[in-house]
Amino acid sequence: MGAGALSDTPLLIAGLGNPGAEYARNRHNAGFMAVDTIHESYEFGPWRSRFQGMISEGTLGKRKVYLLKPMTYMNLSGDSIGPAMRFFKLPVNALVVMHDELDLPAGKLKVKTGGGDAGNNGAKSITATLGPDYRRVRIGIGHPGDKGRVHSHVLGNFTKADEKEWLVPMLTAIAEAAPLLAKDNDIGFMNKITLALNPPRPNAPKPPKPAAPKKEKSEE
Repeated sequence: MGAGALSDTPLLIAGLGNPGAEYARNRHNAGFMAVDTIHESYEFGPWRSRFQGMISEGTLGKRKVYLLKPMTYMNLSGDSIGPAMRFFKLPVNALVVMHDELDLPAGKLKVKTGGGDAGNNGAKSITATLGPDYRRVRIGIGHPGDKGRVHSHVLGNFTKADEKEWLVPMLTAIAEAAPLLAKDNDIGFMNKITLALNPPRPNAPKPPKPAAPKKEKSEE
């Protein structure tokens, strides 16, 4: 969904991950991390246990927003998000799901509406519950190159280098740009994050022009 009129319908932003301290820094928990950063950056209420997950209520811009972290484990994310959507009587296009994405290079981000799940079992569970036409914020974690290493890759922790070089800056940029999601301006959201992570280089100062040679006085 591109830029459009601000909706009066509340927005539900769900971050995907696995509960428990042992999974907290996993690549598969990038969605949890993104939603936590939004929660910390704006005036949202305390997390409450509801819908087999943790939910918080606040606003982004002028729009009411619910943040949800399913505690069902990744593969059953739809069992948490589906009941929340039905309880709040939200249409599927009022759902934004933030999750890790193997098919994007680490440090890249894309937003799309609908489509396949690209092997993400959390997205697969949500699609089975609500259909495919929700918005997804896909946070690239890169592919290990070998299908046999995917499981250990997604359930492995981000390295300290990852966190410093791109993860923390990206999570910060996601939070700063989140009000654009609430305006249904997905293109603006992506552009703001891209600009934050790749600021334009200042123009190099032009070298001074060489001084014109002095004319010698001719002897008469």
